[in-house]
Amino acid sequence: MIRIAHISDTHITPDAAFKAYAFDLIVNEINRSDFDLVIHTGDITNQGLREEYEHASYLLKKIQKPLIVIPGNHDARNVGYRLFEKFIGPLNGVYENGDLVIIWLDSTIPDLSDGRVGGYKFKWLKAKLEEYSHKRLKIVAIHHHLLPLPDTGRERNVLFNAGDVLDLLLRHEVNLYTCGHKHVPNVYKAEDLIIDNAGCTSCRKTRRGDVNSYNIIKMHDDGRVEVRIRRVTGDEVKREYRALKPKIFIPRGKRIMRIVQMSESNVSDRVYFRRKVLENAIRTINEKLKPDLVIHCGDIVDVGIERYYESAYEFYEKIKAEKIIIPGHNDITYLGYDLFHEYFGDPQILEAGDFVFIPILSVQYETPIGLVGRMGQEKLRKHLEEFREKFTVVVMHHNIIPIPRSREIGFLEDGGDVLRLLTSERADLVLTGHGGNAFGLKIESTPIINAGSISWELHRNPFGNSYNVIDIYRNMIVAFQIQATWNAGKLLGIWKIKTEVKWT
Repeated sequence: MIRIAHISDTHITPDAAFKAYAFDLIVNEINRSDFDLVIHTGDITNQGLREEYEHASYLLKKIQKPLIVIPGNHDARNVGYRLFEKFIGPLNGVYENGDLVIIWLDSTIPDLSDGRVGGYKFKWLKAKLEEYSHKRLKIVAIHHHLLPLPDTGRERNVLFNAGDVLDLLLRHEVNLYTCGHKHVPNVYKAEDLIIDNAGCTSCRKTRRGDVNSYNIIKMHDDGRVEVRIRRVTGDEVKREYRALKPKIFIPRGKRIMRIVQMSESNVSDRVYFRRKVLENAIRTINEKLKPDLVIHCGDIVDVGIERYYESAYEFYEKIKAEKIIIPGHNDITYLGYDLFHEYFGDPQILEAGDFVFIPILSVQYETPIGLVGRMGQEKLRKHLEEFREKFTVVVMHHNIIPIPRSREIGFLEDGGDVLRLLTSERADLVLTGHGGNAFGLKIESTPIINAGSISWELHRNPFGNSYNVIDIYRNMIVAFQIQATWNAGKLLGIWKIKTEVKWT
């Protein structure tokens, strides 16, 4: 077993931001315990100033364990990344010990709070993951968070290419991703990847009245990963995970439901709208796929004007299956808010046997940035509680998980709170449609599937224009991405259902 103390965001400074007593308390606890090493995931200093680095260099020597330190956005201020190398150590590196490898790298952008694993650095990370692919335990440590975090207010300061980094880590079967940045301790399981966020060790800036904390990580020989969030008050929250085996499931019985999920048709008279592609997709859906339900996750028109809505209505009236259509941010531009209601109505909860489909509105006027809001979150919470005995499918426009090949700028302002709500209330399936690329990921016990663009040329999907086919069995969900022109299929994911579902 390997025991790691994960600290972050010490913000060492002569100013009031630094709480020296919290730092000493946590360091003393670490020194008295049998940790194999300590990982500090950044923001060692508060402003990246020389006097801060000098003091930080002295204080970090109090830690009597092997120590890995990663730079944070505060450390990179005032050209502080140069001082980091002088006083702390290398910005990027590899720690190797037996079956364990830890790869750390600098995600900071000078004088910005946002992060990025740039082109050369991304290639370096990929090369290192390939070089150490034989290691049984692989850890990647970066300052910025990968998934949106709860209790962070307006969800910003993200890793711009979080989707690409997340996809890379999953493909190389990384066991653990450690990070800090937002001063909120949190643990998620994304497929078999544990994402471990540390809170702040010794900064006064805590959120929601929280106190300083650090995380205790135990990686067991049998594959279990245990993370304890330990606060200076002595309170602990423990999360334990084990790798899912087997990874491939055999469906029990016949298929219960088939859903076709699409997004970003962007019907218009512009050259970017691929009319024939959409016509071919609708024909295939009607004649070959024959779904029980078609769900369009927003951006049905390019802009909200009447002739585009008239054309979109004619297209989607041709679909024979029952439909749920929710608005995207393009749909409510100009007169679109009124036109959407006129042509497609107000999205309503749909109950079908043991299934219930819950549409959530996340769009705002004249901006791609979405918001569910505190009132919307409370409404969603009540729906998930009300239909707890049903198979709940939440449908919304904005992506919650970062999408590969898309610049992640926090498209959903309260994405962290919404993700926590969906996972804690154990929604059975979440369908989204923003970002122009198809992607599926299971967070905790909730699969989240994003649809690519079905008929808009300006997409980000190497597979081309596509839509998703989601087949639900008693014990599993199987999702395919269908190329809208040639009808070729590509597996998006297979996920086990937490409780068996039946059709009544």
